[in-house]
Amino acid sequence: MSTTWLRVVATMVLFACTFTSIVECRIRNYKFNVVMTNATKLCSSKPIVTINGRFPGPTIVAREDDTVTVKVVNHVKYNVSIHWHGVRQLRTGWADGPAYITQCPIQPGGTYLYKFTLTGQRGTLWWHAHVLWLRATVHGSIVILPKLGVPYPFPKPDKEAVVVLGEWWKSDTEAVINQAQKSGQAPNVSDAHTINGNPGPIPNCLANGGYRLHVDLGKTYLLRIVNAALNEELFFKIANHKLTVVEVDALYVKPFTTDTILIAPGQTTNVLLTAGQKAGKYLVAVSPFMEAPIAVDNLTATASLHYSGILTSSAMKLVAPPPKNATSVANTFINSLKSLNSETFPAKVPLNVDHSLFFTIGLGVNPCSTCVNGSRVVADINNITFVMPTTALLQAHYFNISGVFTDDFPSKPLMPYNYTSSTQTMNPATNRGTKLYRLAYNSTVQLVLQDTGMITPESHPVHLHGFNFFVVGRGIGNFDPNKDPENFNLVDPVERNTVGVPTGGWTAIRFKADNPGVWFMHCHLEVHTTWGLKMAFVVDNGEGPNESVIPPPSDLPKC
Repeated sequence: MSTTWLRVVATMVLFACTFTSIVECRIRNYKFNVVMTNATKLCSSKPIVTINGRFPGPTIVAREDDTVTVKVVNHVKYNVSIHWHGVRQLRTGWADGPAYITQCPIQPGGTYLYKFTLTGQRGTLWWHAHVLWLRATVHGSIVILPKLGVPYPFPKPDKEAVVVLGEWWKSDTEAVINQAQKSGQAPNVSDAHTINGNPGPIPNCLANGGYRLHVDLGKTYLLRIVNAALNEELFFKIANHKLTVVEVDALYVKPFTTDTILIAPGQTTNVLLTAGQKAGKYLVAVSPFMEAPIAVDNLTATASLHYSGILTSSAMKLVAPPPKNATSVANTFINSLKSLNSETFPAKVPLNVDHSLFFTIGLGVNPCSTCVNGSRVVADINNITFVMPTTALLQAHYFNISGVFTDDFPSKPLMPYNYTSSTQTMNPATNRGTKLYRLAYNSTVQLVLQDTGMITPESHPVHLHGFNFFVVGRGIGNFDPNKDPENFNLVDPVERNTVGVPTGGWTAIRFKADNPGVWFMHCHLEVHTTWGLKMAFVVDNGEGPNESVIPPPSDLPKC
């Protein structure tokens, strides 16, 4: 496959069609070829799975209400599926992407045409593989511009840049997780963090100086930051520069200024950066945040901010990243996030609740006769370790195929206990099953996610497919259903698609089930998803075709 051809297939093609004098329809078409390439940015000859030979993959650029079509062609030995993270997929669950949830994966040699509309969405989202651990290298950004003539609700930047954060393993990630699954223990942590595919200067790799962000004095830049890392929340900061946060997960927030942002796997954050310092070179640093006493990749990824006219040999202005366990820095950032809640962008928080759910999340241990120590580390929600089906759940729901799943996922733990206690002894074994929770169309949901200390308390970034939600509350310790709701923010809570559940604490979210289909919810730490920290909601059709799942496309992959 030639480089020239790769450039051609990565090029966006734009078709415009006018239905009336005031309604414009745009269809943006892309072709994604899944191929193997060498990781030249990291001075490595290790073959990796990529899209169109690029790491990170190509950026999709569209406008609010555009329709996007992406033809994915699988040229590698692995099954592949692509998830459009944060895209609402209104009634188009067939295009959501998680393997065996909304589709069977695209088999080697196969193709699939994803088609979806970015209805009422603008900002930064991203796409990634949603099968195996392929998203380590199969990922890229989605930039959704406002409609033509519609301004940002903040000062217009002079330029924009996409910054994708990730993790890198020297060995094949599939071999890493497969070995861990055989042993029943945790997988090896990554060997480096990356910024736009670069870890920064590498010994014995003189050609790699890391990613460089070039700026002009006095100009303002919109940085679209994506955390594509598999298993680690990350701090991001730039020496001597403040960042003004204006958006998270493609949803505007009340602007606030900080020198450090926290971004969990799956989340996106847009910040304004003003190049107002003395001309020079300034270090950009990305480092892990982890409160729990577990192993993480402690290496700091670095890039550089270069003012125009500065020689590359100039001295770098340095910055110290926060300590790994800088809880106060993390909490300050999280507590500053509020919805914009303006007349144009109101915060439509559900005030009445039809389903009040309480889900415990954490780790457990199940017997395993072939594993080290005769046991395997697992993860669970309400003590249920999710079992992936062999038929896609949306297909089973749409065609009424019996025996694939049950809809009896418990609304609360079947056996309550002191969830965050380090002294209470409980059986660490979990139940297994493919259980879903059923919601009526347009019903409202309050979901409290409670971390547990069964094995060790740990932060969990939880992603809900098909919906945005409001983060109405957060706390440390066990959730108190009598007292804690009194402090819920029902006026301007931040709206997201991925939220961090704090170590040894809880997070409360609310959403409206206005999107029929089957929608995955899981921890976005890939190791926890692999271990079973996942479930799904099935949302019934409403009345008529406009409140029902559309029929599946003719090229839907088969299992």
